[in-house]
Amino acid sequence: MEYIITFFQNLHNLEALITWGGYTVLSIIVFAESGLLFGFFLPGDSLLVTTGLLATQGYLNIWYLFFLLSFMAIAGDTVGYHFGKYTGPKIFRREKSILFAKDHLLKAKAFYDKHGGKTIILARFMPIVRTFAPIVAGVGEMPYKRFLAFNVIGGIGWVGSMLGLGYFLGETIPGVEEHLHIVIAIVVLLSISPGIYAYFKERSNRTKSSSSPLSGGEKRLDNKEK
Repeated sequence: MEYIITFFQNLHNLEALITWGGYTVLSIIVFAESGLLFGFFLPGDSLLVTTGLLATQGYLNIWYLFFLLSFMAIAGDTVGYHFGKYTGPKIFRREKSILFAKDHLLKAKAFYDKHGGKTIILARFMPIVRTFAPIVAGVGEMPYKRFLAFNVIGGIGWVGSMLGLGYFLGETIPGVEEHLHIVIAIVVLLSISPGIYAYFKERSNRTKSSSSPLSGGEKRLDNKEK
């Protein structure tokens, strides 16, 4: 219990969390955020970038991190896939609870319906969606071999790019760790930018369709025919 309390106390301070929990806590977070229903609130991109940055200071080994966390990311998505395949469509009938966000699941399904199998790769770089995408793929009964290929590519690409970014910043910018909060803010903003773009694009499309003269003309034509 003390371990859990300390974990949540340090969750808002990634540098303290990483130096306190090391490889164990990093593995748990990456695994949970990749494919467990309750993992959607955990830090992902910002955690990996911070980890890469701290690796330049000798706290952790960057190559061990890469292989370990890539494996945990792939394993997390695999568990999520099989959970979705086991529960099937009935998971969409579950009511929202503290550990289950139905609206996030529906957003992931909409993203999956639009982008197909490559969602498993794209979702890796989108907070929240990456937690529910493998579950949706399981519900949709995507062939496991096909899912696994996307899963491996996405997991390695996500972990490698985020760790690499942090490591690059730590190696090339002196004193960057003193402005870690700015780095994290930028990473978070970049992570949610695809969702923001999609929202405004959809809103713009709805506005255009509702104000289209053609749609109005079609309505008048329909009225005349009646």
